[in-house]
Amino acid sequence: MHTPLITLNNISVRFTNSTLFTQLCFEIRQGQNWAITGKSGSGKSVMLQAIAGNVGINGGSIIYHFMDDVHKLYSDADALLTFHRFIAFAGAKHHFKTLSNTADFYYQQRYNSSDSEDTLTVRQYLQSVKVNTHAPAYWTFDKTVAALNLTTLCDKQTIKLSNGETKRLIIAAALLKNPVLLLLDNPMTGLDVETRKSFNVLLNEIAASGISIIMATSTHELPDVVTHVAVLDNGAISQSLTKKEFEVSEHNTINKTTVDGEALKALLNTSATQHHYKQIVSMTDVLIKYGEKVILNKVNWQINPGERWALLGHNGAGKSTLLSLINGDNPQAYANNIILFDKKRGTGESIWDIKSKIGFVSPELYQYFPTDNSCLQVIESGFYDTLGLFRPGNKAKADLALSWMKALEIEQYARQLLKNIPASAQRLCLLARALIKNPALLIFDEPCQGLDDHQQQHFKSVVDAICSISNVTLIYVTHYQHEIPDSVDKVLRLDKGEVVS
Repeated sequence: MHTPLITLNNISVRFTNSTLFTQLCFEIRQGQNWAITGKSGSGKSVMLQAIAGNVGINGGSIIYHFMDDVHKLYSDADALLTFHRFIAFAGAKHHFKTLSNTADFYYQQRYNSSDSEDTLTVRQYLQSVKVNTHAPAYWTFDKTVAALNLTTLCDKQTIKLSNGETKRLIIAAALLKNPVLLLLDNPMTGLDVETRKSFNVLLNEIAASGISIIMATSTHELPDVVTHVAVLDNGAISQSLTKKEFEVSEHNTINKTTVDGEALKALLNTSATQHHYKQIVSMTDVLIKYGEKVILNKVNWQINPGERWALLGHNGAGKSTLLSLINGDNPQAYANNIILFDKKRGTGESIWDIKSKIGFVSPELYQYFPTDNSCLQVIESGFYDTLGLFRPGNKAKADLALSWMKALEIEQYARQLLKNIPASAQRLCLLARALIKNPALLIFDEPCQGLDDHQQQHFKSVVDAICSISNVTLIYVTHYQHEIPDSVDKVLRLDKGEVVS
């Protein structure tokens, strides 16, 4: 029988103003690698944070059995040799800093060359990781960089990384610590198909190097390395079984979703200004370079009113840069032949003129969006295209925000601060913020990240309903074919900055 690594004995955890766990029990033994699954908001991420020591427990205890061996090996070690050094956590959000050691990033910084130079490169970021000198150094810098496919990115500023590249970097930083226990919070989200395949192989090598893995993940993404599965439900582990015993079909959280078409039609008419444009987007031979690095190479794209596009491509293919040209965030738009909403860029229109016509959401927006507003305030801020509400609330707009929350099944969070609700609900709030002003163009960049099956299916149904009763134009980005709404019927695919289909 394998010896225990950690044991959670009847732990209770309060997160913000609610109790997530009461008398939660869990144990991981040597040679085991666990997947923690469950509906959105069930506490998967908080459970990992509690194990990592990043969230305090209010009752019970967590026993780190592996520390017994550590103390035997390093009997004269300093008093700071705690379990924290032997656990690495790779979360959903990064904590990059500027060269002046602050975290004062802003959303558009990645597109402004002078400002982005104030950020660490991938190499500098990884070299700043505090390596545990009391652990065997199997995962060296060179080995880790190669394994996470970061070699060609070493001199790139962290702020300029794509969502998937950022995910790989966060995991690399965790791996460099050569931990006893590696905690991964939804590690597959944001990764393209090929990267997910190679990551599956990497996890096997990590386990073979003696590191045990616990990951929060969807039931549909259980890598080969997983030996056991625990299902979280209502603050407790409802099932704990081997992967062979686990039946994915029994844990399908998709329920039949219904969308109130009349209520949605009323919402779309409430803020209705009819959109009359000949062209939504027209790009001709668009070229974007940073130094000698070509990001987009002679891209041509025509988007007409009412069209619904999928924008596809691997991590780092140039999708986010292409969207930044449409959303008014990238100053290189002025040096290119780009028409937005019938106006050529650089002919007197402001960024705010452009943004007023677009509803936008992306992983980067989620990363940088301030979280100290209430959810109603966050959604109302969509009227003003600001990252948060910086003016007194308007009752009519707040009522409309609440109606959109009901449409997305998150009205229970209306008065709570954004930072105090589950990550999945935070993302849905930002989706409601994109929808509230009934824009001419919706840009949804990986909108279903972090949503469970039911939430994904319901959101798709809402998008399809909106497309069926309005002339809204849609650009939809995802790495998962099943997430694409049925209303999407056109595709632009990028590969290394060039259009391939």
